[in-house]
Amino acid sequence: MEDSFCFFRAAYVLLRTLVAELAESFGRDSPESLGGFRYICSYTAVARHNSPIIPSIRVVDIHKGKFRMNQSLRRLSIALIFLAIAASDSSIADERQVKSEQAAKIDGKSDSARAVLNVETRRRSKAGTSQEKVIDGSEEWNPTQTAIVIVDMWDDHHCKSAAERVVEMAPHVNRTITAARDKGVFIIHAPSDCMSYYKDAPERQQAIKSSVARSAIKFQWNYFNPDREGPLAGKLEKGGCSCDTPEPCSPSRIVWKKQIDTIKIHPTDAITSDGQEVYNLLQQRGINNVVVMGVHTNRCVLGRPFGIRQMVYLQKNVVLCRDLTDSYHRDPGHHFEGLNRIIGHVETYWCPTITSESLTGKPPFKFKAALSNKDR
Repeated sequence: MEDSFCFFRAAYVLLRTLVAELAESFGRDSPESLGGFRYICSYTAVARHNSPIIPSIRVVDIHKGKFRMNQSLRRLSIALIFLAIAASDSSIADERQVKSEQAAKIDGKSDSARAVLNVETRRRSKAGTSQEKVIDGSEEWNPTQTAIVIVDMWDDHHCKSAAERVVEMAPHVNRTITAARDKGVFIIHAPSDCMSYYKDAPERQQAIKSSVARSAIKFQWNYFNPDREGPLAGKLEKGGCSCDTPEPCSPSRIVWKKQIDTIKIHPTDAITSDGQEVYNLLQQRGINNVVVMGVHTNRCVLGRPFGIRQMVYLQKNVVLCRDLTDSYHRDPGHHFEGLNRIIGHVETYWCPTITSESLTGKPPFKFKAALSNKDR
């Protein structure tokens, strides 16, 4: 638009110069000296979007029926054409700007409509009261101040049942983070022991290059804290193969190499399994609300340097997504009872929980094997 204005002004200056030249020429020559020629101005439309009629000045020799144009008039005609083109370009630019502003207003309204996440929370009263009480709540979050941390959703696991449940849950994790990302939520993929696989990924580099945020809290594995939480069943704290077999299906060993492919990594996401890097990313973006999902609740989800205990120590507004998690413990035939128990422990001593419905607007995920159990 600015370029059109400069072009318009240059054409206008040229036009003024030529008009003065013509005025001087006509003042100097008498009608007789013009040889009986009559000057007629005709206008020719130029087929151009939104352009005005562009004048083409022609000299008509009435006596001989021939058309002639003196040099000054030709130059004047060209100047007028340039002037009209500049005016047309300016008009088109103005129209585009108006449309752009209207589109921005529409987008602004759309962004405004998505500006708040309505999160339904659940927590429990602490043990020791006369009766345990479930406390439902509701919070409004700014999506741009919210992150999801996906914990250890690996491509494989030495426990066959644990691996199978990750495969079953992964599509619903991906659906949830896609919906959240579209609302402006920041996604962090945290598959521990897999950073060498992602070393050259831009999403990994984003985490590595994030500015260091200082904290008085040490980033480390956070074990059971008797000063903060009540007793936890030994089998839940210890962990172990969760197959419904008399003996563990395999020894404990690392068989995973990356995050399961079902969960898509977007260019705006980050990849890290380092607590300091996670904190850097959160602080750099002014994020206070953190949703933790993934596996396993009684182990990595609670204990990792980017897990629930760490986030509580860092005074983040952390929640567990209770339908997108699983437990890793030995209790053949009663796996989901233990899972419900560890979720209740989190709700009592550490933080509220939510379901993916708060992020997707769709019903929460449920393991097929848990459908016959009491809703959690």
